[in-house]
Amino acid sequence: MYNGNFDFDGGARLEKRAREIDSVLAALPFLGESGEIARLFEAMRYSLLGGGKRIRPVLLLEFCELFGGRTEDALPFACALEMIHTYSLIHDDLPCMDNDDLRRGRPTSHVVFGEAGATLAGDALLNGAYEVMLEAVVSAEDPRRMAKAAETIARAAGAYGMVGGQTLDMENETSSPDESRLRRTDALKTGALFYAACTAGAIVAGADERGVAAAAEYAEKMGLAFQIVDDVLDVTSSEAELGKTIGSDTASGKRTYVDFRGVDGCRALALELSERAAEAVGTIKGSEFLVWLARSLAQRVK
Repeated sequence: MYNGNFDFDGGARLEKRAREIDSVLAALPFLGESGEIARLFEAMRYSLLGGGKRIRPVLLLEFCELFGGRTEDALPFACALEMIHTYSLIHDDLPCMDNDDLRRGRPTSHVVFGEAGATLAGDALLNGAYEVMLEAVVSAEDPRRMAKAAETIARAAGAYGMVGGQTLDMENETSSPDESRLRRTDALKTGALFYAACTAGAIVAGADERGVAAAAEYAEKMGLAFQIVDDVLDVTSSEAELGKTIGSDTASGKRTYVDFRGVDGCRALALELSERAAEAVGTIKGSEFLVWLARSLAQRVK
């Protein structure tokens, strides 16, 4: 149960979940393909299996479990979500987007495989995600529920979600967005996949409308807090700590939450939002890890 002084260490559980997801991702059959297009699969593996926090798939598994679902039912959707997230990072790093050359402590995909190779690897990961989800749908005991989870993820990844947010983000480079516009941008670019993770997990488990609404509320607050902390780290951290290019927002002329609220104001807002995320699920039995995760991510330093 939620309370203001909740003390829970979820680090070991987070690591265990991430290892579980990594193991399933590494075993995906098409990632082991070779032959004439071996270079494509090499590029896909390079980015997908090259590290990362696995926060989104962990959230999907945790919300499924929170509402009494089975991990084995949720794993295909969790892996698909990570594939979509990885494809988005590959494309986000391209010269035509953010033009970054460092991701997760290694050269970005286009640096290693060229722009065309990176673009195609991202395309293949996106389509591979739909393959994985549809396989789960057609083999499910309740295909309608699984199809709803797949639809939720697909919509969050497209024009009404992440891709739409990336479009606004690119437009923001040549305009002077206010904080309201910035929130709308980040609700799509960053928040949509958090929403998909939390709500799809609840849907796979068969949660009722109230449960799905609680998952959505958690995702909204946590996703915004996550982005605000990212903005802070972009000006306070280092490439060695983050494993990616820093200062790119400032260099491209983008306004961030730091411009509106300052570093201290951003940290305070992130903590407030994380508490509201905790409150959204804190009365549900078994939510201790999700409460811990919301607070942990709002205070992260990398």
